[in-house]
Amino acid sequence: MRSSMMTHVETTVVHYNNGYEQEEYMLQEDEWDRDLLLDPAWEKQQRKTFTAWCNSHLRKAGTQIENIEEDFRNGLKLMLLLEVISGERLPKPDRGKMRFHKIANVNHALDYITSKGVKLVSIGAEEIVDGNVKMTLGMIWTIILRFAIQDISVEETSAKEGLLLWCQRKTAPYRNVNVQNFHVSWKDGLAFCALIHRHRPDLIDYSKLNKDDPLGNLNLALEIAEKHLDIPKMLDAEDIVNTPKPDERAIMTYVSCFYHAFAGAEQAETAANRICKILGVNQENEKLMEEYEKLASELLEWIRRTTPWLENRTPESTMAAMQRKLEDFRDYRRKHKPPKVQEKCQLEINFNTLQTKLRISNRPAFMPSEGKMVSDIASAWQGLEQAEKGYEEWLLTEIRRLERVDHLAEKFRQKANAHEGWSEGKEQILTRKDYESASLTQVRALLRKHEAFESDLAAHQDRVEQIAAIAQELNELDYHAAALINERCQKICDQWDQLGTLTQKRREALERAEKLLETIDQLFLEFAKRAAPFNNWMEGAMEDLQDMFIVHTVEEIQSLIVAHDQFKATLPEADGERQAILGIQNEIQKIAQSYGIGTSLTNPYSTITTAEIGIKWDKVKKLVPQRDGLLQEELARQHGNERLRRQFAAQANLIGPWIQTRMEEIGHSSVEMSGTLEDQMTQLKQFEHIIINYKPNIDKLEGDHQLIQESLIFDNKHTNYTMEHIRVGWELLLTTIARTINEIETQILTRDAKGISQQQMNEFRSSFNHFDRKKKGGMESDDFRACLISMGYALGEAEFARIMSLVDPNGTGVVSFQSFIDFMTRETADTDTAEQVIASFRILAADKPYILVEELRRELPPEQAEYCIMRMPPYAGPGKVPGALDYTSFSTALYGESDL
Repeated sequence: MRSSMMTHVETTVVHYNNGYEQEEYMLQEDEWDRDLLLDPAWEKQQRKTFTAWCNSHLRKAGTQIENIEEDFRNGLKLMLLLEVISGERLPKPDRGKMRFHKIANVNHALDYITSKGVKLVSIGAEEIVDGNVKMTLGMIWTIILRFAIQDISVEETSAKEGLLLWCQRKTAPYRNVNVQNFHVSWKDGLAFCALIHRHRPDLIDYSKLNKDDPLGNLNLALEIAEKHLDIPKMLDAEDIVNTPKPDERAIMTYVSCFYHAFAGAEQAETAANRICKILGVNQENEKLMEEYEKLASELLEWIRRTTPWLENRTPESTMAAMQRKLEDFRDYRRKHKPPKVQEKCQLEINFNTLQTKLRISNRPAFMPSEGKMVSDIASAWQGLEQAEKGYEEWLLTEIRRLERVDHLAEKFRQKANAHEGWSEGKEQILTRKDYESASLTQVRALLRKHEAFESDLAAHQDRVEQIAAIAQELNELDYHAAALINERCQKICDQWDQLGTLTQKRREALERAEKLLETIDQLFLEFAKRAAPFNNWMEGAMEDLQDMFIVHTVEEIQSLIVAHDQFKATLPEADGERQAILGIQNEIQKIAQSYGIGTSLTNPYSTITTAEIGIKWDKVKKLVPQRDGLLQEELARQHGNERLRRQFAAQANLIGPWIQTRMEEIGHSSVEMSGTLEDQMTQLKQFEHIIINYKPNIDKLEGDHQLIQESLIFDNKHTNYTMEHIRVGWELLLTTIARTINEIETQILTRDAKGISQQQMNEFRSSFNHFDRKKKGGMESDDFRACLISMGYALGEAEFARIMSLVDPNGTGVVSFQSFIDFMTRETADTDTAEQVIASFRILAADKPYILVEELRRELPPEQAEYCIMRMPPYAGPGKVPGALDYTSFSTALYGESDL
């Protein structure tokens, strides 16, 4: 807090920001003491002038003062005045109405003035709050000196002398004008009129002015200044004429307004030309940005539409439907994707070219809309290719599954039909009570028959288990008719359990009857025991001979042929068993004939007849050669598949290394190229031509791959290359040659734009290659430091860290050749800055913090003026007026320094 007791003058020298030590003329020339009164006439002039000067700034904030010593007492408008004229924010004022609140606010203002290098002598907050006129006028004069006069400098003179020298030079050619001071030299009004005529001859006819009419001259000058130059009327003509010596501070304040109104006029044309040039560059860059956004949006939209189709894993229930999906996928690979690969590559090239142009013109790097960065497109493309790869794998897996499912479903039907045929009528047989009225022989026959049935039942256990296992696998493979399979399987299992229960009950009943009936026919029993297993063996053999098979290699089909040969080797033994069973039946017939039993006698223990055995045996013998033929056909097909594998492998084993060799050649050329950039471009174009001409080999390999897929070949032991490997390598090769060509084009563009000679470019390349010790196309930080030192840079840690932040903004620790070129060219580039553009606009705006539409249209060509009007945001700062535009935000946005 400044005390009202401050009376000591701290110093008579003020240290201004411009570095010169000036005598504080306001303390020495016009030094006044707090106990003395101002001359009444001067006080009146200062009141009027200072009030008008304050209001000329306060009106920008939408307010004004009426009484200079009263309206500044609470400190609020004093703080607002300082904020308007400085453009800076002061501490938040105290809103209370107590005396200490007011003193605190005034102290905020005085502290701010002191912070600007002005030493306040004998001015305390209490005097301002108490309405001390002299202190208040002295404080306002201090503010005027600091913010309106101090920065005036002509030929390294002080503010006062500079302003006086400016007035003398501007009025020198005019008659009857001799400016020697800031009081009596201005009384006749001719000096004011001469200043106006010098800068705006259209406003005053100086030849018609009369030195003997000071009131007329002053009124003319002050009214024209207020009407046409936006300089408020701070004094009346009578105040100046009727005073022997007008107040020097009032005149200086008035004249400083004329200086600020006219001093920047000659800079307007230069500023306008600079703005036109900058805006032209910006318009061209914006067009390139719009084209990038459009291409990026179209490519991302295609990816967005295509990815869900590739991610769709809805299975089909038939093999034909899945084959149609596979054909649609091949059409996508052949027809739809290749153009999009080219578009993606072109988009990356366009983006790199745009960034180079922005770097050359010292513009901020282009940041595409959210989600449209090159990295976003690359990420989306990677997601597309992952979905594509997953979709192809899913298609092939699904086809295998459907093939397996169809095979199991047919096998289930065959076994279920056989079992149902066998079990048909068994429940009725097991529930008969024929033993109740049968003889002993018949009961024994029934018991033996039942034993034969149990043997048959046990033999069918394996078939029932196979049926259940097949049904379980069909469920696991998500068979579309699994519900019907499950229903049929459950019915078979339930019937099987019922047969077991009924069999056990019938055995118990027959064993009870056996105690009563002793006679049993051994021969029939023997026949039944041997005929039933043999019959089951024949049925199993017929099932095996008709069983479908799936193999994928020659070895697998050969193993089936060996197993079939082993089966054929068992036929003689089976035929011996058949002859033995027929012999039992013949023995029965002999016994029947011997003992006079009727020829219609049937075997009570078995339903199997010799005729049935003969028919099944003949069918087995017929199925054996048929199985031979099927196995040989499959063997021939697998040999054909093996030829396809070898054919594909032969090409893939040539193409894969060829692609790798081309990649290595391009990598070496990008690091070790010599000669001019045009020579390097010619060599890369030759590489590109060779690569394009190699495309038919890729297409032929695609054709062989399609034949392999159509033949359902899923592996190839003759090569480590898959079609996917070849495709990825080929696309990477195309992208690498395109990017390398683009890098050379970018270097040419940088060289031409920055005026770099081919010799300089070669020297840059030579230095880069020398310090790229690992020959990987990039210098590590230590190598880069050594390179700079070799080129004459004196590097401290802070300076080297700053340079590394420019050439390696991502902190990878590696400096690329393009970053190295950009740094070397940027060191000598003459570029525009945001501050220069703001200063130019401030000149056009007559030092206002905003600019009006009519001012833009007056100073700029129509196209650039309309461009600014459409893009400048409304001005929202202090003193805003309708239609005011914010040129500061607009200028910083051009260089990426704001979020506009």
